[in-house]
Amino acid sequence: MRTYLVTGGCGFIGSNFIHHMFRTYGDDIRIINVDALTYAGNPENLASVENLPNYTFVKADVCDKDAIRRVFAENDVDVVVHFAAESHVDRSILEPELFVRTNVLGTANMLNCAKEAWSLPDGPDPLGNYKPGKRFLHVSTDEVYGSLPDDPDAFFYETTPYAPHSPYSASKASSDFLVKAYMDTYHFPANITNCSNNYGPYQFPEKLIPLMINNALNGRKLPVYGDGMNVRDWLYVEDHCRAIDLVIHKAPLFETYNVGGHNEKRNIEIVKTIIEVLREELPDTDPRKANVSEDLITYVEDRKGHDRRYAIAPDKIRRDLGWEPETMFREGIRKTITWYFDHMDWMEHITNGAYMKYYEKMYGDRGAAESK
Repeated sequence: MRTYLVTGGCGFIGSNFIHHMFRTYGDDIRIINVDALTYAGNPENLASVENLPNYTFVKADVCDKDAIRRVFAENDVDVVVHFAAESHVDRSILEPELFVRTNVLGTANMLNCAKEAWSLPDGPDPLGNYKPGKRFLHVSTDEVYGSLPDDPDAFFYETTPYAPHSPYSASKASSDFLVKAYMDTYHFPANITNCSNNYGPYQFPEKLIPLMINNALNGRKLPVYGDGMNVRDWLYVEDHCRAIDLVIHKAPLFETYNVGGHNEKRNIEIVKTIIEVLREELPDTDPRKANVSEDLITYVEDRKGHDRRYAIAPDKIRRDLGWEPETMFREGIRKTITWYFDHMDWMEHITNGAYMKYYEKMYGDRGAAESK
């Protein structure tokens, strides 16, 4: 039975990955989920698996050396899938030091603890001699590459130089470089993936798509930064989970892979598509349908350092591992909206109390949404 240590598994992508792994491998794997349960970590995301005998939850901070060492000491971990990160760009502008702590120092701690646990005692120095079958997968973002020109032929490749523009992307770039340094210096068994914007079930409503769905259903403003023409490449989260799974099982060590959805959309297109699909899905008898209108769209002051365009070329992962995104954007939005309709209690639980205090602190009256 292969043992996976997943950090940040109560978050959006992490919880979807855990669900994907249990659907795919069932009783043949064991998952240890380490999560500090900060504001975006929601144990409800994994309610359906929490009682499985091959699932273990550990409440711990990735920066806590003693706690992470203890997890490795008590378990023969085969694979680390490192999702844990602060990821909200607007929040990074207000509290950059928090992002440095979690994303940089937390990654360094995870690398050190894994290296310590996996090294053979007679391994040469400084090149590690590791137990067979070990792998550390660091999940990162396309934001480390900076911004692309508004040119349909311009894409991010694995060879694109890093040019981060926000404290968030700078912290993720720093963590990427740490992993690269461990691979080069210690021959540490790792891979890096850089993904485009994810969307789908369990996404915390600071992000563009769930926030727009929730606001539209409640007749609240749909705030759009600047002119709404910023372009993002959207990746349905299940497609991302399949890519990570493939990298773990089939990729050569030490390689980096870009994971993109081939779904480039301007932010204003996203908002209008959500409105269209909501109106199609809501029955005429549902009083919320009257709330859903383009009249709710409100343009607000643009975010500091707002990158204009991201677009990933996933040529390498397609060539090496045979991965392709399967979910086109409108289908993915429909699946996402259907999921939220079926889980309105989940949305209600996280959009009151502490979340609303956070929302007011971050946005006040403007209520703009993170679009990455």
